[in-house]
Parts: sequence; structure tokens; C-alpha cells
Amino acid sequence: MLISFQPMAGSFLARWYIPVNIIMGTISGSLIGLLVAYAIQPPSPYFKFTIIQIGIGNIGNIPLVLIAALCRDDSNPFGDPEKCSESGNAYISFGQWVGAIILYTYVFHMLAPPPSGSFDCADEGKLSTNDPTADMLLMKAPATEESRMPVKFSTEQDASHLKPLLAFGDSETESLAARKMTAKIIFVLEKLKQPPIIASILAIVCGSVPFLKHLILTDDAPFFFFTDSCLILGEAMIPCILLALGGNLVDGPGVGSKRLGFRTVAGIVFGRLVLVPPVGLGIVTLADKLGFIPSGDKMFKFVLLLQHSMPTSVLSGAVANLRGCGKEAAAVIFWVHIFAVFSMAGWIILYLQMLF
Repeated sequence: MLISFQPMAGSFLARWYIPVNIIMGTISGSLIGLLVAYAIQPPSPYFKFTIIQIGIGNIGNIPLVLIAALCRDDSNPFGDPEKCSESGNAYISFGQWVGAIILYTYVFHMLAPPPSGSFDCADEGKLSTNDPTADMLLMKAPATEESRMPVKFSTEQDASHLKPLLAFGDSETESLAARKMTAKIIFVLEKLKQPPIIASILAIVCGSVPFLKHLILTDDAPFFFFTDSCLILGEAMIPCILLALGGNLVDGPGVGSKRLGFRTVAGIVFGRLVLVPPVGLGIVTLADKLGFIPSGDKMFKFVLLLQHSMPTSVLSGAVANLRGCGKEAAAVIFWVHIFAVFSMAGWIILYLQMLF
């Protein structure tokens, strides 16, 4: 990743729209996921799960593989293969830190287990409702006759004790709210200490600061041996990505498809591969009209379009596994990636025809 940022060091500010595009893609994809979830009415534990599987795309691994395959050919439309590969990898890598933050905060929060405590109860039919608010309604016990009786005070002395109790209650509520807010901040900071985020920050700093760049990245740098080691390890990245993807798909749809149901799986596949890309195309086109995209840089625009056209993120499946719905996420990844072979080919052909 350090090397990927090297060609961007001189034009760092000109590429600011890459992380913004990822955020816009997450927002638009989640809104589409919300509409699809309301339309298909998935099993109640998987309402937010459906939104995430549609809204979060693979912005790093698969685009890197596609750029490597596209630029390897000498007749590629972007020109020199080496420059094509460097620019494409730099643009894709520049946005991964935003994706990591979204993954370990927003996705982790959205995939929290249902009020029952586990997704497994969907298998037993305990949560058959399709309304995401029904679980909260079921948790509310009906009021008894005694609970509806008003509180009466026999003397003024009895009523006088209520004020200090109320004051104490307000103080306790404020203290509890402050503790909850502090806990949320600590939780977010802990999630931001993930290795991908730290590596992205270091890569941005080393690629942007001239002193560090000449100290580490250039061929005659004193610490170029570190960069050379990263290059050697980086050559194994794409094969490892494909192995990890194969590991997620090796068991097929399995139990996850049965829990989700055909309608939910089909809705996720359709929403992610058919509905999200046109909206992303509109977002990128509007950004181009507003002058947010550098003029003449076709690789930059192509990467932006790819970010809206990828299948569901594999790393979101890893987060889902941590939250207890890994089998369902594996089933979605299986079906989405099968149909993505055809959808990605169609969208890439359309994008190349638009650009050239």
C-alpha cells in the first residue's frame, strides 16, 4: 500500500473525492437496501442484515484484481501497462481506509444480534414476524390494574420526599447517559485501531510527506529495504485474496440460504448488482459535472464507477461471522459473487464505452 500511494503524493488534495465517493456509495446503497428490505420483508432478525449486504460493496480486493488483469494487456485502453497499474492501484488503495472505518463501525453496529440474543432462533421459527419493530412490541408487557393506579400521598410530608428523589433520578439519568456516550466513543476508538486503518494512515503519511517519501519509498532511500520487502509480500496479495474468497464459497449456500429464504437472497442479489450501479453512475456523473473529478483522468473516473458496481464485501462477511450470522453472510456472498461474474462484465463494458 505504501507503493500504491507513491504516485499520488504530489496530487493528494486533487484526489479527495475518492473517500467521499465511498461514503456516498455507502449511503446510497444503504438507502436502496432499506427500500428493498421493506419490499421483500425478510425474516425480522435479518432486516438490518439485508440493508448491509446491499449497501456495502467490495471496494478493494476485487477492484485490485480487475485493474491488475486489465492493465496487464499491452492493448488496454488506458495506455502504458505500468502507469495504468500504478494509477489504478493508487486510487483503489487511497479509499480503503474509509472502507475499513465504515466496516468496523457502521457495519459492526448494524449487524448486532436481535433482542433475543441470537440469529439461531430464526431457524426455530421463534421470530416469524417480518416487521423489524415487532420484537420491541413483544418485549413490552401489558400494564396491570395496579400499575395504572395513580399514586396518592396521605400527607404533605410524604409528597415532600418526591422532589429530592426526582432530583436524584435526573442526576442518575444524566450520569448514565454520559457513561453510555463515553462507552460509545471508546468503542469507536477501539475499532479504529484495526490494522487496515493504521496501515492506510501510515501509507498516506509516508506517501505525502516528501522527507518520508525519500527516506522510505525511492530506490536510493536508506530504508528502501523495507519497501522492497513490502513489494515482495504484496505480490502474493491477489492470490491470497482469491484463496480467502474461495474459502468463503467452499461450502456453498448451505444453511444460510434456508434461514434467509429465496425471496431475501434474490432481493439482495438484485439490489446489489442491478439497482446500486445505476445510482452510483448517477453520483459519479453528477460529481463530474460539478468539477469534483480531475478532467482527463479516465482511470480515476473508472475506479469511482467500479466502487459502485462490486459485489458484497467479503470483509462484511467476516464481521457478520463475529456477530453470529456468518452462515447467512456466506450464503449471500456465494450467490452474489456467482451472478457478479455476469453483472461486472456488463457494467465494465458499459463504463469503458462511456469513457472511450
